[in-house]
Amino acid sequence: MHKHHRALGLAKAPSVGIANAAEIAKLRPVQPVTLLRPHAARRAARYFVEKFPGRSLYAVKANPSPELLQLLWAEGVTHYDVASLGEVRLVAETLPESTLCFMHPVKAEEAIAEAYFKHGVKTFSLDAMDELDKIMSATRGATDLNLLVRIRVSSDHSKLSLATKFGAEPSELTRLLFATRQAADAMGICFHVGSQAMNPAAYSEAMGRVRDAIVDAAITVDIVDVGGGFPSSYPGMEPPPLEAYFDVIHRTFEALPISYSAELWCEPGRALCAEYASVLVRVEKRRGDELYINDGAYGALFDAAHIAWRYPVALVREPASDVRSMPFSFYGPTCDDLDHMVGPFELPGDVRAGDYIEIGMLGAYGCAMRTQFNGFTVGENVIVEDEPMTSLYGAVATETRSNVVKL
Repeated sequence: MHKHHRALGLAKAPSVGIANAAEIAKLRPVQPVTLLRPHAARRAARYFVEKFPGRSLYAVKANPSPELLQLLWAEGVTHYDVASLGEVRLVAETLPESTLCFMHPVKAEEAIAEAYFKHGVKTFSLDAMDELDKIMSATRGATDLNLLVRIRVSSDHSKLSLATKFGAEPSELTRLLFATRQAADAMGICFHVGSQAMNPAAYSEAMGRVRDAIVDAAITVDIVDVGGGFPSSYPGMEPPPLEAYFDVIHRTFEALPISYSAELWCEPGRALCAEYASVLVRVEKRRGDELYINDGAYGALFDAAHIAWRYPVALVREPASDVRSMPFSFYGPTCDDLDHMVGPFELPGDVRAGDYIEIGMLGAYGCAMRTQFNGFTVGENVIVEDEPMTSLYGAVATETRSNVVKL
């Protein structure tokens, strides 16, 4: 073990990768440790850059880590979906040559103005006439804008709905599309099928809505943006291969009444970063089938608590347990009863206080949603060299690691 791993046994940004969670568990860290897998993020980025039949915009909200942004840029992701002035500033500072697309349909006029005049943002989404007016006012009637109208589509095929908050009202859609066409240099239509879409049909059905909108408004469309929703693999949520989604999107895009020069965009977030990180936690107490761990609802496990999202887990112990697995729930470290992750999380039945558990697929939203509520915080980040606990990419696409990791 390298000397810079003394103290807690870890390094903030190690130049030499550690093999896996087992090596870190030997050091008995007190705080949760985030395990980063740059090779997994690179692989996901290359997959989208090479295989998606259009342009991929990384949805920064899924994980705004500057290190991750730089990894994606190095693999050819040049466009970024930003949703706030904070994200605009972050990406502009981290990747000054990148192209930023402000894809939140409701924005402050001051944010639009700074994005356009200071950071060179020319792409904006909208879903109402007042937002179009706001964009034109904030940019002082700019004539070089890419304006995308967000339409409302179904989230029936997705685990998390995004069908109610945004999307143009059907009664206003034709008028809005026509007005946007008049104001825009390049005009587009965008949508979002919901997070973790489990069926490629989600995109074909949404493209049907795009077709209807184009025909009804009788407009020329320059950009079709299919948004996010591309899935990752979790326990009980094993999606079809991503190429099946790409094939459906390409086929339905080609059938739209648009010119040959129209562009196809997508906004993957989860799919690009879920496999990038996992978290190593310590069991502080066991009460029956409940485990008290040192991360939780106000840390990396927000979704596990609030929408009962299940993540892959593995017990990291020496000697390895040979006891049959059983379902557990988790309590996080805060004093709040809401700090409860119902799971079920399958682990060997003899897990006990002092054990370490790796929780996988937390590169998306887990790392991004941490707080310091109740004084609890995360420990250090460590680069590891092993594969993610589950993957949709490469040779491990159909494999899932065991729920026991040997030290």
